Amino acid sequence: MTTAETSENGQEAASGRQAKIVALVVAVSFFMQILDGTIVTTSLPQMAASFGVQPVSMSIGITVYMLTMAAFIPLSGWLGDRFGARRIFLMSFIPLSGWLGDRFGARRIFLMSIAVFTGASLFCGLSGSLAEFVLWRAVQGAGSALMTPVGRIIVLKNARKSELVQAIALITWPALTAPVIGPVLGGFITTYASWHWNFLINIPIGILGIALVLRFVPEQRETNPGRLDLMGFVLSAAGLTFLLAALELSVKWDGGLLPVISMLAAGIVLSVMATRHFLAVDNPLLDLSAFRIQTFSMSTLSAGTACRMAINATPFLLPLLFQLGFGLSSIAAGTYLLVYFLGNFSMKAVTTPLLRFFGFRTVLGVNGLIAALSIAACGFLSPETPPFFIHMLLFLAGLSRSMEFTALNTLAFADIGPAQRSSASTLSSMLQQVSMLLGVAVAAAVLNIGSALRGADNPVLADFRWAFVAVGAIGVVSSLRFLQLPAEAGAEVSGHRKFQKN
Repeated sequence: MTTAETSENGQEAASGRQAKIVALVVAVSFFMQILDGTIVTTSLPQMAASFGVQPVSMSIGITVYMLTMAAFIPLSGWLGDRFGARRIFLMSFIPLSGWLGDRFGARRIFLMSIAVFTGASLFCGLSGSLAEFVLWRAVQGAGSALMTPVGRIIVLKNARKSELVQAIALITWPALTAPVIGPVLGGFITTYASWHWNFLINIPIGILGIALVLRFVPEQRETNPGRLDLMGFVLSAAGLTFLLAALELSVKWDGGLLPVISMLAAGIVLSVMATRHFLAVDNPLLDLSAFRIQTFSMSTLSAGTACRMAINATPFLLPLLFQLGFGLSSIAAGTYLLVYFLGNFSMKAVTTPLLRFFGFRTVLGVNGLIAALSIAACGFLSPETPPFFIHMLLFLAGLSRSMEFTALNTLAFADIGPAQRSSASTLSSMLQQVSMLLGVAVAAAVLNIGSALRGADNPVLADFRWAFVAVGAIGVVSSLRFLQLPAEAGAEVSGHRKFQKN
């Protein structure tokens, strides 16, 4: 081996290590963000008692967080290009609050920016009224909106195509594990400490995050990001906000369909206007050319959205099935969810080899079918089902969920060029938010229809069966759609050996 080859191999190894480290650093923030969105759900009754309001009133804290995220997500890609992804990533993520800020030049701006998410977490934990909590929850949502797309941009810029599968797998695990761990951890903290600690737990995670980002994440920015497309931001933010608000209300609202339909119609109209604007201007906030790339459009817009709907509905349905259908306590239901989490986590070791051996098309099609059928099978569980069988089914569902998410998130950026990364990452985040709420909305609608037909207030096992089957059917259709991908789709990223040049 020549000296040049040795040097090249050393540089590739160093690049691979850097990509993994950066992905792990970003994953820490993703975990904090997603955990924060799920850990609070089990604390709502205790928080309501503390604030002196009805438990149903606490849902506004979840809604305002989601809507603020929707409003700021479209802006994140431009901010990352304009000011550097690392700086904006720190703005949305790093701990401490504004009153600790240093007042010396750029350092002041830095410390003001790092207070957004974790500083808001501190004040959420210290809130003494519902109004205070909603205010700081909105600030959290603004920081969270920037965190996901900009964090993904950082990973994309630091990983070569051959390193992309492992890097994306690392930043995908928070989305798989946090929604499962969050309710269990939140219930434990609320029971044995207080609801305040569900927010204060973000502070040590944030402190770790700022140290890691400053140490390992390089500063990167685009040379000519262009001016801010203000009209595009207003239209896209308003459209996404109305769409997500309509989906959220469809699950919780009991005041009739008119407000839901009105918001949905407004969201569609504004989204169409935003799309027409992006296609007409020279320097749009979001570059829609990424949708002309089949691997991106398939994994994010069409089959990808349907697949994510099915997968995201499962963590919503499972706790309800075990508590309302089986009559189990939240702790007992949590033990089943931990098996589901174990399946999610266990798949990570074999994700890359499977994609290399079978390729994206086969993995997304066959594994997607397994995931969909395992979801549908959950609808046929009952209190009489042997626990061993329940554990095996949940473990299989977790395995296939993890594989599908990783493959989807990686294929989406397999053919995206450097100039499209910011817009593609932002578009992907927007569509993932929509698919998540769509999945919950569809599952909740099936449960509500079943309960209404029986004239009951709460769903029973039969209602859950139909909900799981409906969600599973959506997953089956999407998995068959993936089989229309070319056999060599994403081969440069997956290393699919059949299509590698000698």
